[in-house]
Amino acid sequence: MKTTYIQKPAEVERKWHLMDAQDQILGKLAVEIAKKLLGKDKPTFTSHVDGGDFVVVVNASKVKVTRGKENKKMYYRHSQYMGGLREETFAQVMEINPARVIELAVKNMLPKNKLRDDRMARLKVYADAEHKHQSQLTNTK
Repeated sequence: MKTTYIQKPAEVERKWHLMDAQDQILGKLAVEIAKKLLGKDKPTFTSHVDGGDFVVVVNASKVKVTRGKENKKMYYRHSQYMGGLREETFAQVMEINPARVIELAVKNMLPKNKLRDDRMARLKVYADAEHKHQSQLTNTK
């Protein structure tokens, strides 16, 4: 009798992936990052087990959007006080914190459940090409 394989949390093996965001489209990049964080690219994928990998994204300040979304795409946040809605365009957020753009895009593509915070903790985003995870990346090759 054949049975379906179900991965256990103790069996999870995590790898490190380096992704360069230079001249990449934001949505397409976020999809690839989300797949790696979820572990969907592994044959041992199990939806209720956090079996994804670590992802390091460099050059976040050079990510692109299409069709003039630099000034059309809006980011909202609320202070929970009356009249506390704040809104910023893509261009404004890129000036202040370019890593936030990729983090929000990936966060909204992950399932909204208890595992999302743990998955997001494995995402490391840097605005330029310098990062402090070189030793982890060289150990996996």
